[in-house]
Amino acid sequence: MPLLAALAAALLWGGSFSAAKIALATFSPMSLMWLRMTLATLLLLPLAHRVLPRNVRRKDVKFLAATCLLMPCGYFLFEANALRLTTSAQAGVISSFVPLLVALGAAMFLGEVLTRRVVAGLALSMAGVAWLSLSGTAEGSDSAPAPLLGNALEFLAMVCAAGSMLLVKRLSGHYGPWSLTAIQTMVGAVFFLPGATGVDTAPWDWPSEAALAVLFLGGLVTLGAFGLYNWALSRLAAARVSA
Repeated sequence: MPLLAALAAALLWGGSFSAAKIALATFSPMSLMWLRMTLATLLLLPLAHRVLPRNVRRKDVKFLAATCLLMPCGYFLFEANALRLTTSAQAGVISSFVPLLVALGAAMFLGEVLTRRVVAGLALSMAGVAWLSLSGTAEGSDSAPAPLLGNALEFLAMVCAAGSMLLVKRLSGHYGPWSLTAIQTMVGAVFFLPGATGVDTAPWDWPSEAALAVLFLGGLVTLGAFGLYNWALSRLAAARVSA
């Protein structure tokens, strides 16, 4: 079941690149992030009394703060801007860097075994990302005006994602996966609150594709994918889940 949950999260994340690209044609990055975080928070509110932790250990506050700073704040800030500059396909390829970053971090901080195969994979992935960014697509196009910068921002988003995953793994021994998801989502809604000023039309006036993309991103990706992934992390090794 944890492996199936991780697979479901990966499938939802795969669709999120295209959905975000569609939504960004209507909303600014900050506005899109605020919309998806707010929607996810509203969906969580009826369950808040069950998912929010009743007591938070003082020594965990800094780790919880760092987790939220990395994901969703840093991750979505970098990724939303990256998708304005590069293609969803290139962003998706760069996201494959995450398992290797997590494997390295898990070996350094969680005591998980780092094999030579992982090291070789890291080198191959780095070479692939460099080739992807510096290939002919780096010249830009209508859908990717600055792919080199966009790919760099997407990579920073992946660094944030990997750091968050390692912290969630550390915290999952004391806090439930849905508790961590709820905290991250609610903090994200507050962090991206300035984006609310950019939403100047009612939902029924939005283009239908943009509205569906926001619903998908807020309900199925922000809440569903991250909840499933955090649940899988609480039961399996971080490197295995990220792979």
